[in-house]
Amino acid sequence: MQVRRLAYRRGTGWSHALPALDSPTTLVLTFGGSGLVDVPEVFADLQAAYPNSTHLGCSTSGEIHGTEIHDDSLSVAVVRFERTRLKSHFAHVAASDESYAAGREIAGQLAQDDGLRAVFVLSDGLQVNGSQLVRGFNDVLPPAVVVTGGLAGDGARFRATWNLHHGRPVTGIVGAVGFYGDAIRIGHGSKGGWDIFGPERRITKSAANVLYELDGKPALRLYKEYLGDRAAGLPATGLLFPLALRTAASSEKRLVRTILAVDETTQSMTFAGDVPQGSLVQLMRANFDRLIEGAGAAGSITAPANGQNPVLAIAISCVGRRLVLGERSEEEVEAALAALPAGTEQVGFYSYGEISPYAPGSCDLHNQTMTLTTLHEV
Repeated sequence: MQVRRLAYRRGTGWSHALPALDSPTTLVLTFGGSGLVDVPEVFADLQAAYPNSTHLGCSTSGEIHGTEIHDDSLSVAVVRFERTRLKSHFAHVAASDESYAAGREIAGQLAQDDGLRAVFVLSDGLQVNGSQLVRGFNDVLPPAVVVTGGLAGDGARFRATWNLHHGRPVTGIVGAVGFYGDAIRIGHGSKGGWDIFGPERRITKSAANVLYELDGKPALRLYKEYLGDRAAGLPATGLLFPLALRTAASSEKRLVRTILAVDETTQSMTFAGDVPQGSLVQLMRANFDRLIEGAGAAGSITAPANGQNPVLAIAISCVGRRLVLGERSEEEVEAALAALPAGTEQVGFYSYGEISPYAPGSCDLHNQTMTLTTLHEV
């Protein structure tokens, strides 16, 4: 397995010549600023250099390149596998209620070939219900197939995201690549670091990923009471105060949900993933040191047991973490990479949602986590 990392910056172009690694077993991962949709020539460069390769990519709320974070750039990893087969599939999603079907379609197509070991998925960040998307994957794929990935971002703007489809950035796309064979090894880890505060409240009215009432009261009104002056900046300021969700008081498994949109007329909030009626939620707030420690813990969980090299690490962290950490954001990227074998190449992005198993088994949609996927061959 060969891994090369390169970047594109406006004004300076490519960091170096595109490496000659094109092949049917080459994966080209591209993470870029949402505004680069207006610079089609950079995507044409990649397509021309790697016509026989598998391309997957999406827009971001910040591009991770090694231990650096950039905006309005491309962070690219070119990986040529020695003994691993690749297959990609894409689905169009025009509305969130098509998310489950998209997950099932892609999973069904990838599962047709023998030897499927893992799937890496990148999704539209605004038109897709991430919970329903992963449910579609889980309902088709066996638990032994690891599914990781994330939802595309658009900074804190929430206007439009893109995903690569046949090498071109377009909206309303979910794309995934399957990894086949006995040589591939996939590591995964997902950690948060937020502090829970305030009373735990029950969701008394919701529909999929739209929350209407908490304890019988309008959800948005109640949420604004907690935010105070910050409420004027919704939905972006909602990234600073996500919700911890669990299905019952007896459950130790908590998923984090972050806001994508608010509706003043219905006093509702739309989240990146489902908020099932009857579930319990609490507010969360940032603890700077614990956020960075969480990123390091994700790296430790993900690290290959025997320190194999080369390793590609794909870091996907939530845009809310970046807004909270501010100038300290690079510390979490550094902490994640420091926990991995020396020489690991890291790319990734800040997202609107992270996809990873909560523990061994089927995948979940997470928000406000640092999620790592590592790839290497044996």
